[in-house]
Amino acid sequence: MHESSDNSVSHILMQLRGIWHDKVAAFDLDGSALAFDTHAGSPGASPFENLVYIDFDGKTMTQTNVTFRGRETSAKTFTGHLDHGVLVFDSLGAGAYENIGMAAGPNALIYSARTINESCQRYFEPDFIQLTGPDSRIRTTVLYRGGKAVRTLRAEGTRLANDCRQRHTYDPRGSNGPVHELPAQSDVWRSNS
Repeated sequence: MHESSDNSVSHILMQLRGIWHDKVAAFDLDGSALAFDTHAGSPGASPFENLVYIDFDGKTMTQTNVTFRGRETSAKTFTGHLDHGVLVFDSLGAGAYENIGMAAGPNALIYSARTINESCQRYFEPDFIQLTGPDSRIRTTVLYRGGKAVRTLRAEGTRLANDCRQRHTYDPRGSNGPVHELPAQSDVWRSNS
């Protein structure tokens, strides 16, 4: 187990910096593996694999997830900043809840809504991230649509590099160009979505 005496959000984000290879699978609530995730904001086949680039400079966090195997190639970037020790994500789209990153003990973060509100009834997907070693992590989530739990998801990550200033050779976008894209926006929180 990765030892740490500092449980702060900042310290955990520092430990997460780098390039990660996530193997991701979606499950029905009873644990049955799903071959296709119809409920997500970006539906697609399961399992699939992502590259996850995480930058954190002590104040600002930028994360880009790049799907490179098992689903159509896509890249989504999320940004946020520390405010009073809590990671506050920039808006995820019109009508979205305020998403924050909170510490959950040693080497653990939770990304979830600061306040449960009407937008959480439409689409709500808290993430639970646990560093399980210096170069390994597990992310689990449960997705709620229409106020009801509809599926879970598990991502097992292995760190490929401690620095993410350059695209990894697995990146389907090619080796040239910026690692991060413009921040993602979604319309899943609109009342007609």
